[in-house]
Amino acid sequence: MANLLFTSFVKQKMLLIATLAVVAIALHLGLRWFTSVDNPLVLNLPLFIALVLGGVPLVWELLLNLLKREFGSDLLAGISIVTSILLGEYLAGTLVVLMLSGGEALEAYAVGSASAVLKALSKRMPSTSHRKHDHALEDVPAEELLVGDTVVVFPHEVCPIDGTVLDGHSVMDESYLTGEPYLMSKTPGSTVMSGAINGESPLTIRADKLAVDSRYAQIVKVIESSQAQRPRIRRLGDQLGAIYTPIAVSLALAAWFFSGEPIRFLAVLVVATPCPLLIAIPVAIIGSISLAAKRAIVIRDPSVLEKIDHCRTMIFDKTGTLTYGEPRLTEQHYADGLDGQRILALVASVEQYSKHPLANAIVKKAREEKLSQWEAVEISEAPGQGLRAVVDSEQLRITNRRGFRKQFPEQTDRLPEETSGLECIVLLNDEYAATYKFRDIPRREGASFIHHLGPQHHIERVMLLSGDRESEARYLAELVGIEVILAEKSPEEKLEIVQQETTKADTLYVGDGINDAPALLAATVGIAFGQNSDVTTEAAGAIVLDSSLQKVDELMHISRRMRKIALQSAVGGMLLSIIAMFIAASGHLSPVAGAILQEVIDVLAVLNALRVALPPKQLTDY
Repeated sequence: MANLLFTSFVKQKMLLIATLAVVAIALHLGLRWFTSVDNPLVLNLPLFIALVLGGVPLVWELLLNLLKREFGSDLLAGISIVTSILLGEYLAGTLVVLMLSGGEALEAYAVGSASAVLKALSKRMPSTSHRKHDHALEDVPAEELLVGDTVVVFPHEVCPIDGTVLDGHSVMDESYLTGEPYLMSKTPGSTVMSGAINGESPLTIRADKLAVDSRYAQIVKVIESSQAQRPRIRRLGDQLGAIYTPIAVSLALAAWFFSGEPIRFLAVLVVATPCPLLIAIPVAIIGSISLAAKRAIVIRDPSVLEKIDHCRTMIFDKTGTLTYGEPRLTEQHYADGLDGQRILALVASVEQYSKHPLANAIVKKAREEKLSQWEAVEISEAPGQGLRAVVDSEQLRITNRRGFRKQFPEQTDRLPEETSGLECIVLLNDEYAATYKFRDIPRREGASFIHHLGPQHHIERVMLLSGDRESEARYLAELVGIEVILAEKSPEEKLEIVQQETTKADTLYVGDGINDAPALLAATVGIAFGQNSDVTTEAAGAIVLDSSLQKVDELMHISRRMRKIALQSAVGGMLLSIIAMFIAASGHLSPVAGAILQEVIDVLAVLNALRVALPPKQLTDY
């Protein structure tokens, strides 16, 4: 927050100086062209004020940077201001003040607006929430809600906190948070996110997190953090300026020496003011951050936009990144003589009341096959005993292989061969009925995404680094086409592996769990999927809110496009300035005309940089 306040202060200060310069120039020209005043002191008084109140603070800041041995590209502007005062070219000096302050104000404004799409979330949050206490509702600020509080979300209201539905059936629009244009069904047991918009019916939820720990709050923190970072590509501008500045000063001194006219020295410096570096590069950066935000990608560290295109090794976590992070029913084995569809319908009738991670997969499969369900009664789920219920007058039991062997050892030979993956065993009236096998299946786009990394993004090495079992990791790797597989690794081992790989080549790591946080920090670029873990998002340089490999590809293309356009704007603007410097050195360009020509060059560079914020027709290539 302190960094944001400082950015706001800089923006206001530079905007004030730029406004002062504009007013001073307007008054000076008005006095010269529209009045009979011919006293130089009166004519130049507005310019004196602008140079003293605006130019002196700018030059002082540049001098402090010079003492710190920070030779930025804006040093030329400071030299130009001082030279213009010494030579009595006050209008030219004020124009340079306008260029420098205007450029810095634009940069500060752009940084402050970097993630405007997501920052708008704060304006959408309700000022009050409806807490339920002793069957009565009281309106309290969301910040006062405690974990465990019961909150009612009225129709069409924005959910104030992360929680779990206790009562009610509705839908929620989470598109502003996830980028997915779908209404998500909410029933008792469903999780809800702060910032989501409720549908037509009220929902009673239990607060699972404090407001400061909610998903909404974490997104805001990530955005604030991204704004506080000084992007590496901006330092590239300083590096270019470190080469450009001595060339400009040398040319200006040469023009002065050979012509004997100090005015040429000033003319060269004025036209050499490197605004393409001061303005165009930050504009390209902020435009790319904004474009990424609109694509549900939060750039937490803007330097990733420069680094991604240099990565030659890409490392993936398994669950939730290359897979959907939820088990799917992939195999069904039934005892002889039983109707498989009826068994599935009976099991789904019971599993809809369970919170087991495999329950949803069974219910979803039954719905896909459009099976009718019965009312389940006498439901119980004792720890270690599995799920029991009576459905359609049948005693149904759902357990695991270990529990089955322990309770029904005489029926063990009826089980199918044990394989990798998850499974559950179904008994009907205490007789073996079925075995269901589950896998966390790969994302639909997984194989095509992996195969295109080499040809399209010059990725030379793709790795799967997982904490899961070797068999599960190898099964997935074969499906998507990854040859380097490292499984059953702890977070510490993941960290060590990523560190080793990063010494060989720049690495890009994609993960979504807390155990990925160390690896995300160690990689050249860390990309986190979703907001599943506060720790993970803090460690990542970029967060893909809509967890999909397509978004990763979009980010890679946004990075490449940003660097290309930023360098076009900077180098192109510098080349035009160098041509103008030679014209000024030859005596064909006055300081004032040079300042005006430099403004034209700035506009061309900035217009080119603004292209980066315009979404191209296509941001993926697989």
